[in-house]
Amino acid sequence: MTGIFAGKRILVTGGTGSLGQVLARRLLSGVEGLPESVTVFSRDEAKQHYMRLDFMSRGAATDEVIFENSRQRLKFLIGDVRDYGSVVRAATDVDIVFAAAALKQVPSCEYYPWEACRTNIEGAVNLVRAISEFDLPIETVVGISTDKACKPVNVMGMTKAIQERVYIEGNIHSPETRFICARYGNVLASRGSVVPLFLEQIAAGGPVTITTADMTRFLLTLDDAVDTIFAAVRSAQRGDTYIPRCPSAKMLDLADCLIGGREIETVVTGIRPGEKIHEILLSEEEATRTEEGEEGYFALRPMLPELADAVDKPALVGDYSSSRALMTRDELADFLARKIPDVVGQRFLES
Repeated sequence: MTGIFAGKRILVTGGTGSLGQVLARRLLSGVEGLPESVTVFSRDEAKQHYMRLDFMSRGAATDEVIFENSRQRLKFLIGDVRDYGSVVRAATDVDIVFAAAALKQVPSCEYYPWEACRTNIEGAVNLVRAISEFDLPIETVVGISTDKACKPVNVMGMTKAIQERVYIEGNIHSPETRFICARYGNVLASRGSVVPLFLEQIAAGGPVTITTADMTRFLLTLDDAVDTIFAAVRSAQRGDTYIPRCPSAKMLDLADCLIGGREIETVVTGIRPGEKIHEILLSEEEATRTEEGEEGYFALRPMLPELADAVDKPALVGDYSSSRALMTRDELADFLARKIPDVVGQRFLES
């Protein structure tokens, strides 16, 4: 058996989320080597139950499905990253951790900032602390971050920015573990994202709501996000943050593509609490310590002197903003048709 995950015991925190489920499927496909086990760690027993049934291709189950869980390659563990004891238990006998547990909805984090701190920051601290205090022989931890962590203006981005620093600093206390991050933009068709919202509004006859006509976003699919995470595991050095080169588009063009030729009104409602007009994946300051990673990716080197290496030739001049190199309306329509045909449906792309 070959591949970076062959024979590995893998833990996915927040594994019942949109990313976690796609990540689990990709891991279990064996495309990068078949793991010994993939354990989904989350606090929602209902989501675990339905994820278990989905992966077993069963519509309903009796108790033996749970009782037999320990014999399956895909395992489920109930717990909370906010609880140190739960994290210690989950991280024991693990080789690789994908840390995906998060509060990620921007408006929710604005109204519940301390709850965002507890999950996004304290959860990371608990994992780093557990590895250090119990000398857990974990090879790699991948912190799943977001473009909102770059020059953050909202609570979600602020907590994710600190989360990145917590993981990077973990390299100092646990030198046998490689702590790295993967930072990427808006994931198309994920739970709570804009495409399902637009499609729901279109199905209802409109209007389609746009917060501001100038708003732009980086766009990638869940599989693109997993590709970024896998690239980081393959190639990132200790303390690196891996970032994909991904296309961007105006949200007004996205709505127009999905509406197609339908007589549906578009309404500008105003920016919501904590929203940016344009997102940034790499800031001007970060560009000075950014190198070319695997093809299609940037590798942001850590700023801590204990971990940093000199960057002779930065990969960027200036920042990497979603307002740069926007796709045209036609390019965006083609992108959607290729990337998420099952979600969007060709009927929405006809003009």
